[in-house]
Amino acid sequence: MTDSDSLYHRLFSNPLMVEGLVREFVPDAMAAGIDFNGMERINAKFHANQGKRRDGDVIWRLPTREGPGLYLYILLEFQSTIDRWMVVRLMVYVGLLWQQIIRDHKLKRHDRLPPVLPVVLYNGDRLWDAPTELADLMALSADSTLWRWQPQIRYHLLDEGAFSWEDLARRDSLAALLFRLEHSHETDELVSLIDEVIVWFRNHPDYGTLRCLFTEIVQQAVRGLKDQGTAISIPEDMREVRTMLATRVQEWVRQWKAEGLAEGLAEGLAEGKAEGKAEMLLRQLRRRFGTLPAEIEDRVHAAPCDQLDIWGETFVDGKTLPEIFGPEQAH
Repeated sequence: MTDSDSLYHRLFSNPLMVEGLVREFVPDAMAAGIDFNGMERINAKFHANQGKRRDGDVIWRLPTREGPGLYLYILLEFQSTIDRWMVVRLMVYVGLLWQQIIRDHKLKRHDRLPPVLPVVLYNGDRLWDAPTELADLMALSADSTLWRWQPQIRYHLLDEGAFSWEDLARRDSLAALLFRLEHSHETDELVSLIDEVIVWFRNHPDYGTLRCLFTEIVQQAVRGLKDQGTAISIPEDMREVRTMLATRVQEWVRQWKAEGLAEGLAEGLAEGKAEGKAEMLLRQLRRRFGTLPAEIEDRVHAAPCDQLDIWGETFVDGKTLPEIFGPEQAH
């Protein structure tokens, strides 16, 4: 198991992360009427792949409102690479899970198996192109007399890179923040995302374990920056990481000019970053305060990068518009 896989297993061993993922990204499960208050983590005790124990599986049992005693089992599989035969692997895992349920719950002759919804969470750079249902792998025509004897299974694919940035930014959940952090490759973009993470945990102070895990995600995102250049020492505290990155953006702009880079190009790059920062800051402000005064919108759109950085820092701790933009916004 890679460090990234281990981090995902720890993240989605937390019920809040699983609830956010299901609510935002698994509509078929929500349609079953999930009762998240009764969700329960299931420890996998079965074996696969030449007897290898499947302790790493993240499986949750969720009560549904479709009938008394009816549970939906969510089997989460994490992938950083594309596996063409994933649906075959999941067919085996689901069978092994059902065997465990039959054994542990001592199912009787007239009992029925609970439904299982396999979910593949993929965070690789390439878009997932492997079949998501077994029928697409079968060397058999659907009108063959043998077709009805073939097993049928499919999985719900969550390809993080397939969601647009705007779509994810509209979603107010840690799962959506995770997807954006995993696919953020620009320093100034990552600074704004760290602001959002800091604000979320400031508003939810009881989730210390998740905060530690998201600090690891942030550190991992910093290591993967395409404009990071030489290796840098990454602070342990999320706020310090944010300050370090914001400082580096300012240093790079100064360095471009000092090295004689065409003034127009340096300014163009800075203005491009300012436009992106402005839109990110406005999204954060609207999420917290709702519709913004027109003068706030105008000030943010017209502000240079350094001013946007200042407002981005005050946004983290500011609870009102005057605290972020100054007392002139007292109304």
